[in-house]
Amino acid sequence: MLNLERLRTLDALARHGSVSGAAAGLHITTSAVSQQMAKLEREAGQRLLAKNGRGVRLTDAGRLLAEHAARILSQVELAQADLEAQRGQVAGELRLSAFPTAARGLFPAALAGLRAEHPALRLRSCELEPERGISGVVRGDLDLAVVLDWYNKPMPLPDGLVKAPLLDDPADVAMPAGHRLAGRDEVDLAEFAEDEWITWGEGEFCHEWLMFTLRSRGIEPIVGHRAAETHTQLGLVAAGLGVCIAPLLGRHPMPDGVVTVPLRQRVRRHVYVVWRADADRRPSIRAAVEALRAAAGRRPYRDASLRKSQETTLSGVSRSQA
Repeated sequence: MLNLERLRTLDALARHGSVSGAAAGLHITTSAVSQQMAKLEREAGQRLLAKNGRGVRLTDAGRLLAEHAARILSQVELAQADLEAQRGQVAGELRLSAFPTAARGLFPAALAGLRAEHPALRLRSCELEPERGISGVVRGDLDLAVVLDWYNKPMPLPDGLVKAPLLDDPADVAMPAGHRLAGRDEVDLAEFAEDEWITWGEGEFCHEWLMFTLRSRGIEPIVGHRAAETHTQLGLVAAGLGVCIAPLLGRHPMPDGVVTVPLRQRVRRHVYVVWRADADRRPSIRAAVEALRAAAGRRPYRDASLRKSQETTLSGVSRSQA
């Protein structure tokens, strides 16, 4: 009989590609991973791992069993979700991530509301960039992730995930109060061709979006500084070190000496939450989605048209699954 927890260890090894990665994903030691795999090899009667330099790789038998393990674990999760749905209880542990401004702008209200309404639910949250959050949900390390894409650059979603929109987040250009364009009602990106940009880290989705958007308008961006968090970027703007894109979510309070001006192109990013389709019926998932929607509905917006757009967005849930 194959042991379920050992199959879970094999699945983690296949997904993470290393013993250390599997250990981190499962929150156990590397020696525990090795012990579990040694026992699974005895149960299977075949070698599942082979040396690969300083690491290991799956043998043909290991890959075959890992494929079965992924399907078995998905069915187990589906069974657990069905049992939770039948009980109708919001309980157990829920692991969530959000990109930094969503963690700052949505998590405090959403998680506090969940804790007050469902005291039997244990909440574990962390900040992760969208790509890492999606990967965590796919791997099963996370139950939900709050992620984003931009109006002109969608975030690709793997099959097998469900998503629900939370809000459309407008973005302005933030500039020092003494900037030549600070008194304008709106600006065009082309007017910043000579300015230094304060942007996100190299390779991050938002940074790649900004480079793509500026270059599509014939601007080769001058990147002066990088910072992951909006408030760090705004602090650099306040010091006169450049301009940045400032989405509304999570940017308040605004530092002194910074002015935001809307873009003529009306730049927005779409913020939504994703989870695995095989966990779709879990009451805790549904409760968390509703709490995040409620928190999103309380965010400040510049005008009624944006609020109306948000209310329309929140009326539906879409699926992206195999």
